Amino acid sequence: MKIVSVVGARPQFVKLAPIHKAAKAAGVDHVIVHTGQHYDPMLSDVFFEDLGIGAPDVHLGVGSGSHGVQTGSMLASLDAVFDEHRPDWVLVYGDTNSTVAAALSAVKMHIPVAHLEAGLRSFNRRMPEEHNRVMTDHAADLLLAPTAVAVEHLANEGLADRTVLVGDVMTDVLFDVRAQKAGQPSELLEEYGLEPGGYYLATIHRAENTDDPQRLAAVVAGLAGLDRPVILLAHPRVVAKASDHGVNLTQGSLIAHRPLAYPDLIAAVVSSAGVVTDSGGLQKEAFLLGVMCTTVRSETEWVETVELGWNVLANSADEIAAAVTRSAPQRTDAAPYGDGHAAERVVKTLIAAGHSTSAV
Repeated sequence: MKIVSVVGARPQFVKLAPIHKAAKAAGVDHVIVHTGQHYDPMLSDVFFEDLGIGAPDVHLGVGSGSHGVQTGSMLASLDAVFDEHRPDWVLVYGDTNSTVAAALSAVKMHIPVAHLEAGLRSFNRRMPEEHNRVMTDHAADLLLAPTAVAVEHLANEGLADRTVLVGDVMTDVLFDVRAQKAGQPSELLEEYGLEPGGYYLATIHRAENTDDPQRLAAVVAGLAGLDRPVILLAHPRVVAKASDHGVNLTQGSLIAHRPLAYPDLIAAVVSSAGVVTDSGGLQKEAFLLGVMCTTVRSETEWVETVELGWNVLANSADEIAAAVTRSAPQRTDAAPYGDGHAAERVVKTLIAAGHSTSAV
């Protein structure tokens, strides 16, 4: 059994780690293709090292560009990669340009495609990620859903017969990293002279919050006006947009900081008074760590975090300020994102489905 995993962005590297571990344990030939969609070392190479994945087998180095240019460059390169390796499965992750490019390339070459994190929906068609998710789900042969809500979405779209509920591999990673970092304070405490619970941790990167100068300025002003220091882990794209728009990312309570390696990010979340983000992954990580989250969006794919009271959607400065200072919700035993063994289920499902396909 040979599986080719195609990844290109930080959240996908994190999801890749438990899959790689489970594939090796099962004796699967696992080939890793890095498209180069995230090319900054702090968003790419260091994650492979810190998560114990090792260097990718193939690095396409596509770099930045418009959605069309970036996706087209990946398509042109992936055809040759898949032709060389001829895997039993191409496994794609999440909702990036790397995801949809790999799915399109593979299906046109009649190579089975499995989509990890299938069935997530924001129902916001202005989001590029939403188009990537929907197109990938409808192209893929096997849909590996992380939650019961995702399974329901896929059934509503007529895709129930391709769907398997496996749980969320991010839960696998988080539980492992949390155990490794137990008792270790975040480096941010010493760097800024902070106390545990004395700051908010923020990430803002989505196009709807950063592409328009007025919107980015409004979000930054909202963060800068909060009642505690706000450490903004600034993605290179956000830094570039802020520079283009003339927006200062360090002002008032707001302090711009380089992105953190994943284990350090988890330590920083645990030490914080709360998270402010537009990232899907960080919403879920905060929930799993029992840290309150404020999401600067009008919708979220991770509706369970909102329903259980650990996440609030906020868009204006006043809404953000009210959300971060709200009372903590009741602790919950609910586990909508699985038990930490999703990756093992993914690999077992791919092996079983591969054998079934071979027998036909």
